[in-house]
Amino acid sequence: MKILVVDDEPDIIELVRYNLVREGFSVDSAESGEQVLRKIRSESYDLVILDLMLPVISGIELCKILRKDEKTSRIPIIMLTAKAEETDKIVGLEIGADDYVTKPFSPRELVARVKAVLRRTDEEQRAPKEMKTGALTVNFDTYRVSVKGEPIKLSATEFKILKFLVQRKGKIFSRDHLLDAVWKGESFVTPRTVDVHINRLRSQIEDDPKDPKYIKTMRGVGYYFSGDKD
Repeated sequence: MKILVVDDEPDIIELVRYNLVREGFSVDSAESGEQVLRKIRSESYDLVILDLMLPVISGIELCKILRKDEKTSRIPIIMLTAKAEETDKIVGLEIGADDYVTKPFSPRELVARVKAVLRRTDEEQRAPKEMKTGALTVNFDTYRVSVKGEPIKLSATEFKILKFLVQRKGKIFSRDHLLDAVWKGESFVTPRTVDVHINRLRSQIEDDPKDPKYIKTMRGVGYYFSGDKD
């Protein structure tokens, strides 16, 4: 797999390159947004590690450009930056970054994050593009959800939760697991937030939110998608 490392500090690029090559990855690099745009038009990459603080074109702006281009919109992006403020993390994740690593970082942790994101991306690409069970239809490509043929408007977070559970039908996930999977460990989010979003989701897709047939609770353990048709 080929990874593009984007940073204006050559030492950082070499550190990341060394550790990724040791794990069997092919690594290319760029030190500016302009270089990235030139390279990405002619090369294919499986993942981009993108520094937030780049000259001329910032990492945020570059992420937006990559997400808007059909050719690059599905390439997973890990933000790499010295900024640690929660607002920076939120912005990065909201515009489409798949993960966020703060400098100084552990090379081993970064490699682990790369493998996790690639594994998650591979699972999503192999998963069915649409799921139908009972009256519920979920299209993972178009982000459309309908119940009995009627479209349902979900927030981005609600859709992420539904998608995560549907694609792992029958498996039970704790609140902490859902926090890591959907909110990616954002420190300002509490386990109670998961409950609130689950309740909102149930109110949208369930005939009786108090007796759900799709998103069920295993008391004391967590939530799971059942998909019962009865």
